[in-house]
Amino acid sequence: MSLLRQDPSAPDDAARGEEFTKGSGHRVVATAIAAVVVTISIAVYVIAGQKPPAATGDVTRVVAHMMHRETTGLDASGAPMPKEVFDQVLVFTHVKLHNESKIPLFLRQIMANVTLDDGIHTSYSAPPGDYERLFKAYPELASLHGTSLGIDQTIPAGQTADGDFVVSFRLTQEQWNARKGLDYSVSFRYQPDLKLTPVQPVISQ
Repeated sequence: MSLLRQDPSAPDDAARGEEFTKGSGHRVVATAIAAVVVTISIAVYVIAGQKPPAATGDVTRVVAHMMHRETTGLDASGAPMPKEVFDQVLVFTHVKLHNESKIPLFLRQIMANVTLDDGIHTSYSAPPGDYERLFKAYPELASLHGTSLGIDQTIPAGQTADGDFVVSFRLTQEQWNARKGLDYSVSFRYQPDLKLTPVQPVISQ
């Protein structure tokens, strides 16, 4: 038999290539389908494992009041000390906090965060006692007085707590007006912080 003669019953190279290509196509499709199934399974697992937030809230009003301060020049014992002159902005805020969970939430603290060119400046809300003393010291602020939001209070499951608080920043009017952002961090015991951002413009008064 000649070496150039081929067995007619054996598939030629073209046929082999066609069969190989067909087999590879099926494998590619099967691999793609498997990848899609795995991706969907992971997404379902992640979504199912996510828990809804324990609390939601709204900032319903923010009023900023500028003050020019000068210390008395005396320390707590009455001894003379250098006077200090500075500008200050008091930020009065009303919030509503709703417990979305099935257990009580324990409010710890609220912080206001102002973003300036040099970074974020944070101020803690004044305790209810200091909140009330502020209005006694400055009667001209009476129009801003509200029901203070008690820190360390408990919000029962499914219930809402609302109230006012004040924070202060040592900023000039120009610095305050040039702020890039304002938001609040509400801290609960045993729960992640709740971030709140005002949706209405800040009122200057």
